[in-house]
Amino acid sequence: MENTSSILTIREVAQILRCSKAHVQNALHGKVPGLPKLTHLTMGRRKLVRRDWLEQWLETNKTR
Repeated sequence: MENTSSILTIREVAQILRCSKAHVQNALHGKVPGLPKLTHLTMGRRKLVRRDWLEQWLETNKTR
């Protein structure tokens, strides 16, 4: 079974990115100009992000 620490809640993603939960929600839905949607799972009303998806998204969108 997969380690549950590799699944992040919106709050945990916001802590990692040092931003608000609302900003993470906007990133999930593609409402942040210049950034693609952040890949996530939807379980009912709950949104979850795998840690490797977040790391890949960050790597893809970092500026040089």
